[in-house]
Amino acid sequence: MRVVATSLRGPHTAHAMHVCTDDVTDEALMTAYARGDARAFDALYARHRSGVYRYVLRHCRNAASADELFQDVWMNLIRARATYVPAARFATWLYTLAHHRIVDHWRATGQVLVTSTDTDDDATGAMNDITAARTDEPEQRASNRQLAERLDAAIAELPPRQRDAFLLQQLSGLSLDEIAALTGAGVETIKSRLRYATGKLRAALLEVRADATDGR
Repeated sequence: MRVVATSLRGPHTAHAMHVCTDDVTDEALMTAYARGDARAFDALYARHRSGVYRYVLRHCRNAASADELFQDVWMNLIRARATYVPAARFATWLYTLAHHRIVDHWRATGQVLVTSTDTDDDATGAMNDITAARTDEPEQRASNRQLAERLDAAIAELPPRQRDAFLLQQLSGLSLDEIAALTGAGVETIKSRLRYATGKLRAALLEVRADATDGR
């Protein structure tokens, strides 16, 4: 990740926060930054840069493109700071900016926006299965590295909207309701996308297990 906070936050001001930013909410930090406090931006950037970067990188799988998209997200935040209103959680607002930039990326690269209609409610259980598969594999099965590589490849193969729902839930800390509001889809549609995505990812991990077992 080549972008650094000092290249994004704009000029310093004399009105910096004189409290420990660890105890300040995202919303308060963004409000302070909107008023000209560059240190507040630094704190927000430190808190959210990893999740936002992984979100854009998992969508485009190219470091150079991810760097560009990542910087665009933060530049859009800077441009919008004067109109920021803490009507929702800061994370929702930030990932809305990131989501819109990803949608623009889809359009520019001609990715098809495939939707799903299944409304199965078992997405959460499937997500837990995937997490366990990545972190608790027996020694005789595929290594954690193999699992991680196959999972990354399987995520990239998902239809864009299914991939987006999966990444938003995994990386942003947003609820299903917040993801639905962010993407403009219904909660049942988000559940459907998560079910399809997690089903495909779980199948990919099972393939790795089977290959590792056959190769013993």
